[in-house]
Amino acid sequence: MWRTLLLLGLLAAGVPATAETIVFSRDQLGGPPAGWVTGVTGHGRSKWTVESDPTVPDGGVVLKQSAVGDFPWCIKQGTAVRDGYVEVKFKTIAGRDDQAGGVVWRWKDGDNYYVARANALENNVSLYHTTGGRRHTIRYQAAPVAGQVWHTLRVDFAGQRIQVSLDGKRYIDATDDHITGAGAVGMWTKADSVTVFHAFSFGTRAEK
Repeated sequence: MWRTLLLLGLLAAGVPATAETIVFSRDQLGGPPAGWVTGVTGHGRSKWTVESDPTVPDGGVVLKQSAVGDFPWCIKQGTAVRDGYVEVKFKTIAGRDDQAGGVVWRWKDGDNYYVARANALENNVSLYHTTGGRRHTIRYQAAPVAGQVWHTLRVDFAGQRIQVSLDGKRYIDATDDHITGAGAVGMWTKADSVTVFHAFSFGTRAEK
């Protein structure tokens, strides 16, 4: 799996901030990416496969979720981010009930994590906490989310503060304390969404 580890800064305390971007260009087509774990919160199933896509750079591959489940997820193994960011480029392909693409962070297990998503059928972005296997809404915000178009979804989080941006514009700035401490990061979809993802990035904030 191709990845880039960037050293972003070194503060006076001597603790670096780091960031990583993953584009899946070294993964085998037709199967799940190496170093990730997949599953679904609730009922149904997930199917995450690396596929070719000439519309993207860096090798022309994407990660596609095409199964039907309540909330399919794909989590990067070995990640533990408390305060930092997570970002991904996504494009919705199909879905009668939903056309969503999302990111998760502070993921403890398949029943406990934060998620932010954008939905092309609803034209909005939203922020949730999933606890005990149940998804709870923190904030909704109207936003233009065209289908069949690449978008960039980003979440910055530190302590209780969470900021959600789409295509470089911030739509949600909220506080929530349901999930604390470090957790894994990854991607997420909903229901019958067929969504492709590219250039998954995450990073940690330098401690002060």
